[in-house]
Amino acid sequence: MKKMKWTLSTVFILVSIFFVALNMRPAVTAIGPLFNVLMDSLQVTNMQMSLLTSIPVFCMGLFAPFAVPMQKKIGTKKAISVLVLLIVLANGARFLKESYFLLVCTSFLVGLAIAIIGPLMNAFIKERFPQHVASVIGLYSFGIGTGATLSAGFTVTMYQQTDANWAFALGSWSILAAIAVVIWVIAVPNDEVITDATQVKVNENARNPWRHKKAWLILLFFGLQTSLFFSIMAWLTPMLQDKGLSLVSASTVLTVLSIVQMVGNIAIPLLMEKWQSRISWLFSLSVLGIIGFVLLWIGTGAIIWLAVLIIGVVLSGMFPIALMLPLDESRTAEEASSWSSMVLSGGFMMSAIIPLLIGYCYDITANHHFTYAIFIALIIAILGTTVALKKQT
Repeated sequence: MKKMKWTLSTVFILVSIFFVALNMRPAVTAIGPLFNVLMDSLQVTNMQMSLLTSIPVFCMGLFAPFAVPMQKKIGTKKAISVLVLLIVLANGARFLKESYFLLVCTSFLVGLAIAIIGPLMNAFIKERFPQHVASVIGLYSFGIGTGATLSAGFTVTMYQQTDANWAFALGSWSILAAIAVVIWVIAVPNDEVITDATQVKVNENARNPWRHKKAWLILLFFGLQTSLFFSIMAWLTPMLQDKGLSLVSASTVLTVLSIVQMVGNIAIPLLMEKWQSRISWLFSLSVLGIIGFVLLWIGTGAIIWLAVLIIGVVLSGMFPIALMLPLDESRTAEEASSWSSMVLSGGFMMSAIIPLLIGYCYDITANHHFTYAIFIALIIAILGTTVALKKQT
């Protein structure tokens, strides 16, 4: 593998990728730390609160197929610029009013933007860094993990520092998105956009992922691991509060989980440069995941911290692998975009169901036994999908 050529423009592009990635989760994951606060303030049910996670995740799946036509129409640079600006506006709108309806609407807009950014960024990385996909995907997933960590760690702090103003705590994430727009526009030159002539040439030989069994298995894996991520980010704080932890203590545990994911998002892809078998990684992470969620279910005190560390490692490894798998199978930037669109589309739509299911079960039972069982079932399903993927190699 060739070494990356470290020019100033290359570094600036990598920085811009990182800043865009920072904004791929806070609008969604900032809800989790304030879950009970929002539920009490807005007088809504657990299932209604779960919609604030499920709606953007469902939109991430519903609108992902629009990535390819949008890329063809206005190019990657302009498309991502417009979509990150939409995140700025959606987050900024949350400053206006403490309203459940407003949260639902802004969650929809954020989900739409993130849906299209994902495949576009995957294709951009595949085209711009073809010899270093794993490393740059690691940087990208590190940025996503960092954004989730920031939202988990600082949302409650901003809430407390603004006299319990949760609208300000949620809306303030628009500032981070505004910074990302500026850096992306400056860093990425116009000649990085795929031209129409290139698109036509590539389209002639592009494979349709919807006709490939392996693409469907990758989609299933992506959906299962994303279900784990969004569900744990939305429900860990209330789950720990049910175990007797305070809001601050529970949000601290969530922050630690996010920090572990953030570090793992960059460390594990770098390790994959040396140990490249995706299947071996998935087997190991799946077994660890079962152990982690069982410990979280039965544990108290220090056991909870151990469980969270294990789960953080598992989630941090599965996400970059989920991004890499469709890129591994694609031969061109066009295929990278279409395969990623399919995987992200179906996977995110699948993962929108689980937070709702957890909320429904909790409203009925008033305990989280079903929640833990659902998490373990997801891990077992990931293990089964890994076995199926191995048979396809």
